[in-house]
Amino acid sequence: SFVEMGFEWLYSEIEKKDPLYFSKREIKNPQRMMRALEVKLSTGKSILEFQSGKKKNRDFNIIKIGLELPKNELNTRIDQRIEMMLESGFLEEARSLYSFRKLNALQTVGYRELFEFIEGKISYHEAVEKIKINTHHYAKRQMTWFKKDQDVIWKHLDEMDFTNLRL
Repeated sequence: SFVEMGFEWLYSEIEKKDPLYFSKREIKNPQRMMRALEVKLSTGKSILEFQSGKKKNRDFNIIKIGLELPKNELNTRIDQRIEMMLESGFLEEARSLYSFRKLNALQTVGYRELFEFIEGKISYHEAVEKIKINTHHYAKRQMTWFKKDQDVIWKHLDEMDFTNLRL
């Protein structure tokens, strides 16, 4: 990982593996450099190829529909989903990924709390409760973010009729 290898290693990896990014982007921000290197290694393309910055003209109209639930109903569904994930082996998955716990992808709600449990810092019950509370907070931040988009038509989930939906 970057932490073990250091900035010099990261700098030379970017220079070798993604010369396009190296020549055009800031090479003093380790987080962005790591992201650029991850994209290059996983896709074979420079992150710049995904960031053209130009809006594409489309020959169709986009209709954005946001589905919302009352907070208590949303939180109940979140809690049920977390219980289902745990019943389906989420803790075992976290245990199998424990040695990779420092990776950015595992610094997320759910894994963080289960890693604390695995390390004996909190009980299983505390981990589950923290996952639920942190997921509730995350959902609230998501809604705040989406509510900023003036183009979204908000509907309550019960108002939607999905019977004739074609994808």
